[in-house]
Formats: sequence, C-alpha cells, structure tokens
Amino acid sequence: MASYITIVDWKDVEDGYVVDVTIRQTEDEKYPSGWDYGLHLGEVGGDTILRYDNAHERTKGHEHHTHDGVEIIEFPGMLTLYDQFKRETEAISSVSWNWPE
Repeated sequence: MASYITIVDWKDVEDGYVVDVTIRQTEDEKYPSGWDYGLHLGEVGGDTILRYDNAHERTKGHEHHTHDGVEIIEFPGMLTLYDQFKRETEAISSVSWNWPE
C-alpha cells in the first residue's frame, strides 16, 4: 500500500467563499508527479469557481477547473502551482486568506 504524507489539509470560509486545500506527497503509482492534491475555491453551498487537481493524473493528467470547463495543464511543480492558486484566489475573491505555508 502506498504511503501519503500530508503537507497541507486546510479549509476556510470567508465572505461567501470557501477555500479547500489538500496537498499530500506520495509514492502511489496513480500520481506519477509524486503529489496528490486538490486546490479549490468555490461559493459556499454552490459552484466551483477555480480548482486545480490531479484526481485522475494517470489517465487525464493535471486539471484546471473553472466555470468555463476543464482544461488539462502542464504541472509546473507543487510549490509553483500552490503559489499561483493563492494569487488567483485572492484576485478573484478579494479576501485576504490566512494561508498555511
């Protein structure tokens, strides 16, 4: 059985938005990048606004979800993607989140 090391598992709700971040390092063959992650911004009780994930990395790759649909992206590395998600989330929501480092 593959092991997982949780790096971040954090959720916050502010001004009608919810941010949910899960980042785990793994050797599971389902995740060739070595990461299992979900970076989500949505409306409370509603739609996804922005999400990055690799739930189906072996078959689909890394995904970028918005209201317009899903796009396959090149994985720039976990820290780079996390920083990008934080910048985009703050620009979209205008909330100063207390991000875990």
